[in-house]
Amino acid sequence: MTIRSGASTSEPRHLPRLALAALGVVYGDIGTSPVYALKACFGSDSHLNPTHANLLGILSLIIWSLLITVTLKYLSVVMNANNKGEGGIVALVALLNPWRAKPGSLRYVLMMVGLFGGALLFGDATITPAISVLSAIEGIDVATPALHRWIIPLTLAILFVLFMIQKRGTGSVGDIFGPVMVLWFVAIGAVGAIKIIHQPAILAAINPWYALHFLIHGGFIGFAVLGAVFLSVTGAEALYADMGHFGAAPIRIAWYVLVLPGLVLNYLGQGALILDSPGAIDAPFYNLVPAGWIYPAVVLTALATVIASQAVISGCFSLVRQLIQLGQFPRMTIVQTSSEEQGQVYIPFVNWALLIATLGLVLGFKSSDALSAAYGIAVSATMVITTVLSLFVARRYNWRLHIVYALSSLFILIDLGFFASNLLKITGGGWYPLLVASSAFIVMMTWSRGRALLAKELFKDTEPLQEFCRRLAEHPPYRIPGTAVFFTYGTQVPPRLVLHLERHHVLQECVLLLTVVTEDEPRIHAADRLQIIGIAPGITRITVRYGFMQAQNIPVALQLCEELGLKLDLKHVTYYLGHETIIPSSEVPGMAMWRESLYSFLSRNASRPTAFFNLPPEDVVELGFQVKI
Repeated sequence: MTIRSGASTSEPRHLPRLALAALGVVYGDIGTSPVYALKACFGSDSHLNPTHANLLGILSLIIWSLLITVTLKYLSVVMNANNKGEGGIVALVALLNPWRAKPGSLRYVLMMVGLFGGALLFGDATITPAISVLSAIEGIDVATPALHRWIIPLTLAILFVLFMIQKRGTGSVGDIFGPVMVLWFVAIGAVGAIKIIHQPAILAAINPWYALHFLIHGGFIGFAVLGAVFLSVTGAEALYADMGHFGAAPIRIAWYVLVLPGLVLNYLGQGALILDSPGAIDAPFYNLVPAGWIYPAVVLTALATVIASQAVISGCFSLVRQLIQLGQFPRMTIVQTSSEEQGQVYIPFVNWALLIATLGLVLGFKSSDALSAAYGIAVSATMVITTVLSLFVARRYNWRLHIVYALSSLFILIDLGFFASNLLKITGGGWYPLLVASSAFIVMMTWSRGRALLAKELFKDTEPLQEFCRRLAEHPPYRIPGTAVFFTYGTQVPPRLVLHLERHHVLQECVLLLTVVTEDEPRIHAADRLQIIGIAPGITRITVRYGFMQAQNIPVALQLCEELGLKLDLKHVTYYLGHETIIPSSEVPGMAMWRESLYSFLSRNASRPTAFFNLPPEDVVELGFQVKI
């Protein structure tokens, strides 16, 4: 079952290197869950004692959550619903082609739901680095409580360094962190296996009956503890979001060969330890480590949790880029960090915003136990949305519906159980990711609606293009050498062209009316990029198509025009852009005043079109407009 083939563009000989790099970017989050997941299940809030039955039930839930949610749902099903190799919830929404859907229609509702699912990931992207690194450094308490006061300062310092190195690019970070994660999964699997050998009875937890028995007889406590069990699969959404960075095959190889065995062995090893010593539940991960290896374990865990943060950071970069290209988020500076993989980008503003929020969370919550109350609700909600969208994608592309409905029912049941349990965390900190997601969603909707209102106001009094060309032929202006490029949205005359003609009474010999279209596909081949239509002598309409994962470089596109036979004076090109000053006004129907003020603020601070379209600044002329919306 696959649509729009998502096979990696990487050659088979590159798979081992990409699988290693994927370990260093994609699997940090889910790979470090053993540090805090089992401990959280028996935390003070759960009121659950580490009895033999409870322990087998919890471990069985964790193991089968990994098998069903990660292995079956994401790796086997959802990753097939990719948009020509790109994953993530926005790429999934794009497969439904909802951007021009009528408000109130099913596709429009699905678009809103999908965009809110994307917004939820912003909250997760700040909590994951905080809880991951903080839980690792808390291992110092196991080694020597005398260093407890250094936990917060060390955590802040490590997080600061992590965000500072993001500008090196996802690929470089993955190459550095990949070998560390190989050591991590081998080490946690080894210490777990050693303990299992001494207490093989713990292997009974592989039987799913213990998970069902625990849920059936656990009552409200059994339901509530699902929120802590869910911590074992946080990071699964990152596998899908980061698919465009490495391809599906390397991610799957890394999971089956190293990640899944290491996780299962470590969880079972922690369970075997608790069967022997119930008091070890206070820090089962570190108590599993031989006494003489505590300090090296803390260092390795700190490195691994830094890598855990990398998965959501890189996924956040990908998400923001997709939203910007599709017109759902304000323009920002995007730095391409790889000449081989277009999905590897760095966004400075997003990086610094995440840094500030993450440091604030560490200072505010002060412990991983406190942060666990805020962790999970955003990811569990996103997983529910991903399952729903995948079902509609499968229906649209005619997958085998009887299989689709059966699997979707299973996934929805599990996802809703996790989400409902995580709702119990709202008062304890779960409000934070919901607040972040709501704020991001408001920005998305305001930016998208504001752009539509701005275009409506700019073009409301302009005449049709054919009428303009007829009038121009009757009263031809004086033509000067050179090429003028005017950006436009549809069949109307660009207001900038009208203003230029009225003010200067001249026109360049070659006038290009340029429309830039972002398609629902991640990439458009260069051969399909341009559509050239002659409108009138010296006036040509050009449509340039890009995928939502591609940088929009207009000068390069104009070079392609020459290859298609359109003669241009590329040495004397002038790009005419509008510099609109947005004036919120109740006189013009549109949005609430506070949203219009927000759009005005976003517009002033968005990256200028000169940088976004890679235009040479010396060839740009900006024409100012004041527009009431």
